[in-house]
Amino acid sequence: MTALAVLAPGLHTTVQDIGRFAAQHLGVPASGALDSVNLRLANLLVENGETGGALEMIAHGARFEVLGGSIRLALAGPQARMELIENQRRKSVEPYESVTLNAGDKFQIHLGKASSVCYLAAEGGFAVPEVMGSQSTFVRGGLGGFQGRTLRQGDQILVNSQEPAARAEQAIPGLTFARPEAFRIILGPQDDFFDKDMIAAFLSAAFTVSHQSDRMGFRLSGFTLTHAKGFNIVSDGIAPGAIQVPGSGEPIILLADRQTTGGYPKIGVVISADLPALGRLRPGDPVAFRTVDLEEARAASHELRAWIEHARTNLRDVTAEPAIDVNALFEQNLIGGVVNAKTSPAD
Repeated sequence: MTALAVLAPGLHTTVQDIGRFAAQHLGVPASGALDSVNLRLANLLVENGETGGALEMIAHGARFEVLGGSIRLALAGPQARMELIENQRRKSVEPYESVTLNAGDKFQIHLGKASSVCYLAAEGGFAVPEVMGSQSTFVRGGLGGFQGRTLRQGDQILVNSQEPAARAEQAIPGLTFARPEAFRIILGPQDDFFDKDMIAAFLSAAFTVSHQSDRMGFRLSGFTLTHAKGFNIVSDGIAPGAIQVPGSGEPIILLADRQTTGGYPKIGVVISADLPALGRLRPGDPVAFRTVDLEEARAASHELRAWIEHARTNLRDVTAEPAIDVNALFEQNLIGGVVNAKTSPAD
């Protein structure tokens, strides 16, 4: 069977799909991709179900070798790239373009500075079982994905497709990803635990993503909130993007691996349309907020769906025309033999 062998696992590489939403009433976190937009785009490029499982890499890419047969892959993530290693020569494959590799091919995934995450999808999907309706990995609970954990050196992850379909490679040209100047939020459900001046200060504050952040949540630094009515509440459900404020006063935006209930006041919730961009943030990145109402949040959700549909309709066959690989050029000695600009090699 065709598989990807893990030569180097990267910092945090897991299988993630759109999430495990049907088990939250049992206390099981939803998990799923931090950046659902690029998960969808990676799957579109290999003609999978849009919400299926792919490999999510955080902060540092992994290195793989293809075993057993051929495989069609697609990488999605701003500025990410796939570096193929063939007979000690290196060739780059840009993101948002599918590529077919053969047994023995090796490649390294590189993340750019524009995003903390990228997604690698395989045609047919990865052969890992669904747990509670999802392939997503919840590492803290040892649940789902590949043995309930991050990938390790020596792992072999099977794919469902034995041979790629006979068709042209696909690409999505012209994609751009702008970081919001301010992430849109809806206030509540416990904004009454903060007085009006504190809410105004929160909305005008400049935060940064702390290094004490992970898939569970982004801790924000730069401004400390104070509570008007204490910081303990009767535990209630936590939506994706909820901004809870514990006793320390440092806000935490709760993300994919968030707990299902919590007992700290939540000053607001990041709208669903802005969560993918939020998931791309890196430690040290700036964060600001502005409020919107439900109608604006719904309109933003529709706009994001329309953007993804436009990307789907903009899929293009990749031509086989020769192209200059700039990265490969930088690694070659193009004027071999010259040792001094004023003398010949024979001098």
